[in-house]
Amino acid sequence: MNSQSIENYLKVIFNQAIVTDEVNTTGIAQALEVSLPSVNSMVKKLAGMGLLEYEKYKPLKITEKGRQTAAMIIRKHRLTEMYLVEKMGFGWEEVHDIAEQLEHIQSPAFFDRMDELLGHPQRDPHGSPIPNKQGHIAILEYRMLSDCKPGEKVELKALAHTSDEFLRYLNSKELALGVQVQVVEVEVYDKNMTVDYEGRREVLSALVCSKLLVS
Repeated sequence: MNSQSIENYLKVIFNQAIVTDEVNTTGIAQALEVSLPSVNSMVKKLAGMGLLEYEKYKPLKITEKGRQTAAMIIRKHRLTEMYLVEKMGFGWEEVHDIAEQLEHIQSPAFFDRMDELLGHPQRDPHGSPIPNKQGHIAILEYRMLSDCKPGEKVELKALAHTSDEFLRYLNSKELALGVQVQVVEVEVYDKNMTVDYEGRREVLSALVCSKLLVS
């Protein structure tokens, strides 16, 4: 298996490990849309490289070496997304697939220069933290818009979901990071939320509100 495939697996495991210590092969298979035998084979390979702790019938544990390696991949991806938006004028809904290709470039100097040109950003275009050169990644302390109450005024800081379809939806509603949102009303039955922002009033579904992270 090539290094790109290894990096893709490691990235998924790292992201799952942030949420729960109990990373399992079924979750990896679903995230990567591959078969369980393929996952089992890769897991053993990653364990042999010292990137995972693997015991049969037990949850996977990512090692410190694995965390560091994965953080560097994520750093390259998120820096690339930021560069594409800030320096090349791409929309935030256009950058993921391009960054997926560029994150596998094996040149730390290339991404360090990108970081420098951007002024060492802390977040990517979707509000996700960019790991630093040491692999440290900030923990987001935001809450979901869906947890807010009528009368609260909050700022949109990040997204919990960044599919192209969702980003295009946010574009159509003129919702972007940094927008101040006033919660007007929350429907008791379906939790849909009426909000004011940027001189407009919108009704956002409970699903959408659960994907918007605010402070």
